[in-house]
Amino acid sequence: MTRKTADCRKYPSESNCSLTISGEEDEVVRAATEHAVSVHEHADGPELREQVRAMLEDERATV
Repeated sequence: MTRKTADCRKYPSESNCSLTISGEEDEVVRAATEHAVSVHEHADGPELREQVRAMLEDERATV
């Protein structure tokens, strides 16, 4: 399974957040949603989770 990443640096915010989350898709969606709610004050719900899932990228392999 390909690991996914969510990178706050790609989305402007007032806090200039630098968090990057990586892991299996469902883990990243869960963690990134919790982060968006607790840090960026988004409202949790299916729409937010869909937005988070849509922004995920494949993790680049490290050597």
